[in-house]
Amino acid sequence: MTFGFASSAATSMTHSANSASRLARMLQPAEWASAGIPLLRNPREVVSGLHSRHRPTPTTAVVAVLDHEERLAASASFTRRSALADGWEFRNALLAHLRRVIPHDLRRRTPVRTAVLLYCREGDERWTEEDGAWMWGLRDACTLHGLRCGAYITLTRGGWQVLGEGRGGRQPNLTSTPGDLAEASAAAEPLELRTASGAPEALRRTAAR
Repeated sequence: MTFGFASSAATSMTHSANSASRLARMLQPAEWASAGIPLLRNPREVVSGLHSRHRPTPTTAVVAVLDHEERLAASASFTRRSALADGWEFRNALLAHLRRVIPHDLRRRTPVRTAVLLYCREGDERWTEEDGAWMWGLRDACTLHGLRCGAYITLTRGGWQVLGEGRGGRQPNLTSTPGDLAEASAAAEPLELRTASGAPEALRRTAAR
């Protein structure tokens, strides 16, 4: 009886410790807002471009790297696999995809490129613990890859929302049809981008919708 009770207590303590560690690997909205995340000049254009390129569905994460002029340098998308909202798991997934599509900038004294994350999920625009875990993961992945941590954007059925900024829109949303990448502004210059496969692709900036 004593052995059984001790085993149960140890299991409970381990579970509590794991839960505490997981909760520590997420950022609250106030922490994110005070982290000095650079504002996107044209978030609608960034969201529309990533939505058209990756055609995300629920639980899809799209990580993109922007240069100092907010031009897309590389992007990759993947589906969330972890059952728990754990920032450590999210960090590892983001870092793995960043390493596949773009070299690190760890040799630079200060980051010149910025990583942003678009995450598609059910629910409304309000912050969730899952969002907090993605924020923690994005910030940590950027540090390990020599990038500046940029915006975290959610895409739901109601539209898109840049968390911590209060900016958002109804289009695109989780159910809208992705636009055609060919519908670019006539004045935009072709960019050399790398997709998740690592293959170069000449594209134009997606026009704002």
